[in-house]
Amino acid sequence: MTTALITGATAGIGAAFARRLARDGHNLVLVARDTERLERQAAELHDHHGVEAAVLTADLATEEGIGACEERLADRRHPVELLVNNAGFGLKGSFPDVPVADELRMLRVHCEAVLRLTTAGVGPMRARGRGGVVNVASVAAFVPRGTYGASKAWVVQFSQGAARDLAGSGVRIMALCPGFVRTEFHERAGMGTSDIPGWMWLDADRVVDAGLRDLARGKSLSVPDTRYKALLGATKLVPRGALGGISSRAGRKYGPKRNT
Repeated sequence: MTTALITGATAGIGAAFARRLARDGHNLVLVARDTERLERQAAELHDHHGVEAAVLTADLATEEGIGACEERLADRRHPVELLVNNAGFGLKGSFPDVPVADELRMLRVHCEAVLRLTTAGVGPMRARGRGGVVNVASVAAFVPRGTYGASKAWVVQFSQGAARDLAGSGVRIMALCPGFVRTEFHERAGMGTSDIPGWMWLDADRVVDAGLRDLARGKSLSVPDTRYKALLGATKLVPRGALGGISSRAGRKYGPKRNT
């Protein structure tokens, strides 16, 4: 049985990845901050699908948390064949109203952790000649949208560049860029969502299914819905100044409370 390591595994897209991969027969390493919730999730996945689900409690905003994941990924005796870098969060407000400490914590989780865990995972994968990495980004990567969008843009650029560098190695790297997904993300951040049109919402399980299909096809970028693909195509026709204004207003309207 192959093993997948998933960060941010207890909710939303991360939990959907865990369900899908367990159903497909993969053993799992589940990473999040809440040990009790991780253990409950691991027991459910084991009982329902008969896979082994290990628990790794780690906060990827800390050196200790990143280091613990790096150590597990570097263990060649128990190799990880698929890494899903999913952990992330949102912040309220526009620059420079958000405390810089919060911005730096976001960059550590969205960028530093992704870089370091991808590096740690790819080494053993490359030596075996096979493996995959899914870095969960967002369609926010393609519009001017503060530190959150900028961090996700970094994930996209890093993933696509790394995918080119690893071409022919047997290791695939892909950025997954969903739009609005019905998860705990908005609730945890205190984000109001009542005015977001219903057609813009995606289902986490379908996002994962589409992402894994695109990974299997060798894509380095996955936008898992035709509606969002059309929207991204339209953004190329809109001046960046106007697009930035629209994005900024949406951020204030839907922005989360500062409770991270």
